[in-house]
Amino acid sequence: MSLGILDRVRAAAQEVAVRANYVRIDESSIPAYVASLPIEQASSPKLDPRYHYLGDPREIVAYILTLNAINFGSGYFPHLQKRPRLSGYFTIATCLKERFETRGAFRARELCRLTPEDCANIFEQNLIKPPIRELMGLFASAWNELGRHLLDRYEGDFVGLVNAADSSAERLVELLAKMPHFQDIQTYSNVEVPFYKRAQLTAADLSIALGNQSFGFFNDLPRLTIFADNLIPHVLRVDNVLQYEQSLAAKIDAEELIGAGTEEEIEIRACTIHAAELIVAQLRRLGHKVSALKLDYFLWNRGQQPEYKARPRHRTRTIFY
Repeated sequence: MSLGILDRVRAAAQEVAVRANYVRIDESSIPAYVASLPIEQASSPKLDPRYHYLGDPREIVAYILTLNAINFGSGYFPHLQKRPRLSGYFTIATCLKERFETRGAFRARELCRLTPEDCANIFEQNLIKPPIRELMGLFASAWNELGRHLLDRYEGDFVGLVNAADSSAERLVELLAKMPHFQDIQTYSNVEVPFYKRAQLTAADLSIALGNQSFGFFNDLPRLTIFADNLIPHVLRVDNVLQYEQSLAAKIDAEELIGAGTEEEIEIRACTIHAAELIVAQLRRLGHKVSALKLDYFLWNRGQQPEYKARPRHRTRTIFY
């Protein structure tokens, strides 16, 4: 019997962790690390209405799908013109929220026609900067693809895509992964390594935004893995759960770009997923009802603290995070 798509993510992450040359999980530290986490203080995941559109349920679906179609670019964010006191992600989410509030949700046909210049206007960016011109081009391409996909398969209906998942987060990941911009898969030696970070996050965000009801109800949310981006591994590195080989650590600390699809980048992401699985297992042994989704939210918020922001995290220019 073949593995489901999320079990394939877990199995490949474990395989990479075993083989890894640049990243090591300090498994012996996990019991003490887990014991030190104030996990009882972890609040339920939520989307802040200051930065996210949370109006009509159908428009929320359109917002979450539209946002997560372009929820990448962390390797470009040092060049992004950010809103005061907001990160790159919150700048993007807020600008899109304001567009929904002033003009309503995008229609699929609109998404098909959007240009890099349109994206620059929506996100208040200047295309003179080459990295930003490249990023806005990628945003436009991702939105064009989403629009065509909705028209070709769901009569242009965002909700139709979600309904086709039949209340399964795992099925929604499979459906989204039919689009190339969501096909978050790398090859490590001879191992195919899927991550599906944005596809998984789409299911999580729909559930959070809609209270796991209506279009946001999924009966298998605990199946999701942690979302392998560049912040969660950074938190685990600062917390000494992940240990980086000296040359990789030096590159990151010098704020050099880590190439997309390199052994180093794949190991960072895969070891993050496997480390999270080990942490969740230890938390459950201690009686905590914690999923990878809740752990992700906890660690992501932990990463907003000054001691984590003070140190460089890895930067990769990719469409996957």
